[in-house]
Amino acid sequence: MIDSTAVIHPSSIVEEGTIIGAGVQIGPFCTVGANVSIGEGTVLKSHVVVNGHTSIGKDNTIYQFASIGEANQDLKYAGEPTWVEIGNRNRIRESVTIHRGTSQAEGLTKVGSDNLLMVNAHVAHDCVVGNYCILANNATLAGHVSVDDHAIIGGMTAVHQFCVIGAHVMVGGCSGVAQDVPPYVIAQGNHATPFGVNLVGLKRRGFSKEALHAITAAYKLLYRSGKTLDEAKSEIAEIAKAHPEVQPFYDFFARSTRGLIR
Repeated sequence: MIDSTAVIHPSSIVEEGTIIGAGVQIGPFCTVGANVSIGEGTVLKSHVVVNGHTSIGKDNTIYQFASIGEANQDLKYAGEPTWVEIGNRNRIRESVTIHRGTSQAEGLTKVGSDNLLMVNAHVAHDCVVGNYCILANNATLAGHVSVDDHAIIGGMTAVHQFCVIGAHVMVGGCSGVAQDVPPYVIAQGNHATPFGVNLVGLKRRGFSKEALHAITAAYKLLYRSGKTLDEAKSEIAEIAKAHPEVQPFYDFFARSTRGLIR
């Protein structure tokens, strides 16, 4: 079903069964598969391929040569119906690739809303990217990676499969992330190690001085105190009782499966 207000360039191929919302613009030489839905106001600039069972929300802008919903690169994948979901108001720049999920997981690759995926960024199968995230040029997420809200992944950075990147994290460019990065942390290097709290980012997002002091105290307990992880966790839990901004930092311990960067 194609809304009457959608504008589709005659050189583009839109297969029967596609759902195209109001005001969608599909530029020249795009290919849109039969199991795709595109929400109102979304723009495909040109030479964009959207394939597979893919749902794209409202007011996204997708630039030339991006490939979304294509078969993933997992050698175990045998063509099962799996999915890609993309939210609203994302900017997906040139040559970005977002691959569909696998049946070995939940079958879903998901990108939230208000993200910027810069040139040549890659989101592999079964990844979950939150909201207000930035993946800079050539940032690469391997399969099953989770990136929480407001995280920034620097250019030329690779994230190992199954890693979790916490909220408000800043990962510097040219890094190799092989373990989980707790919320609020600056990470850099190959392999990435912690370099303090992302204070500049947190100030920009309106965190109070009291919250920043509490987060910094939790960070120091984990990384500077010389305490064991269990000892640090119990003290961080106490800080979180008085400062709810620290709770995501504490909760992250239960989410981590690859161990924390050290």
